[in-house]
Amino acid sequence: MVVVIDPQVSGLSGNMFIGAFVDLGADKEKVKEVILNYVTEFGDITVDIEKKSKSGVMTTYANIQTQDNSVRHFIDIITKLDEITRKKYSENETVINSIELSKKIFKTLADAESEVHGKSLEELHFHEVGCADAVADIVGASYAYHLLKFDDEKVYSLPVATGNGSVNTQHGILPVPAPAVINILKNVPTLGGNVNTELATPTGCAILVNITDEYTTSSPLLQNKSIGYGSGTKELKILNALRIIKSEDISEENKISILETNIDTLSGEILGNLYDTLLNEGARDVCITPTIMKKNRPGHIVKVIAKKEDSDHLVKILMEETGTLGVRILPHVHRGVAIRENVIHNVKINDNIEQIRFKIGELDGKIIKCSAEYDDLKKLSEKTKIPIKDLKEYVEQDYKINIRRISND
Repeated sequence: MVVVIDPQVSGLSGNMFIGAFVDLGADKEKVKEVILNYVTEFGDITVDIEKKSKSGVMTTYANIQTQDNSVRHFIDIITKLDEITRKKYSENETVINSIELSKKIFKTLADAESEVHGKSLEELHFHEVGCADAVADIVGASYAYHLLKFDDEKVYSLPVATGNGSVNTQHGILPVPAPAVINILKNVPTLGGNVNTELATPTGCAILVNITDEYTTSSPLLQNKSIGYGSGTKELKILNALRIIKSEDISEENKISILETNIDTLSGEILGNLYDTLLNEGARDVCITPTIMKKNRPGHIVKVIAKKEDSDHLVKILMEETGTLGVRILPHVHRGVAIRENVIHNVKINDNIEQIRFKIGELDGKIIKCSAEYDDLKKLSEKTKIPIKDLKEYVEQDYKINIRRISND
């Protein structure tokens, strides 16, 4: 399974993550309980998690209202989180793991604010995002994320819409994205978006970068999708809801690697043996192409098509068999993939039943390839004295006729 975070339109915030995770199935009562147990140590809080329509789309809105009782520095927050965990959740692995993630998110947020304000982490306090508000969003999102066991899955993120224009802060009017946001998203694909307002909050961005494994400009191949929408607070002309997709990832099934190296020191006999060795060791196909190399020396390009999981093994075989000092690995995804199958077909020839191996390719239930194995045809040709080309035509036609007969039956 994979998880795809889609902030391309709405951007993201802490409570939007909570809403989307609950929309995907995280237990909202458990999430509320954990938020309240932590945040009441930092300030006053009310939490309502409810369904809400946004631009005609039903979403889940985490309505969290907080008021800080005191200003806390970064170190104080981390210490307090550990203290609460020891006191209330010392044997709850899900909460313990959630708080470990929360501390990483707070560190990301603190580093970004520290860089903006020119203060050390010891001096920094969370006046801008609000201490209690940040604790609620970060702890709630981290706990909901772990309830769904997304920490065991590959998480992708699409580009983040940050918004446009300016935003009023305690330090005056600042451009959007705000300095802390742009610091956090330094290595994340971003775009402005379709509205003149702040769409990506520092807290939301800090959550994103700590749970994302890979950033991509387009979604991977997905099927059997579940979709969660976490509502934002603002009413905008766009759909102000973070979309998160849980899905089976089918792209891994179709990933191949192309291994390639240049050889100028091997004889034809060794190259012929290399071809057989690579196929026997798991290569899907091997191609050896004559070429001219440096200093006008004749050589060969050895190209191997391999399953992703077989690549390292075949690289080792290539290097051991050829002495090459380097192998290029080029990842690819089959864009058009037929269902491939190896079958054995019994065919009657000269009153004898002969077994022939076939490679079969199917697309949308139709056979697009029916190819008898050459080695089997060669042996049968030697046995029957029938030319290979005639045998090939006969046995392949016999297979197709028998398959049609079975289908009609």
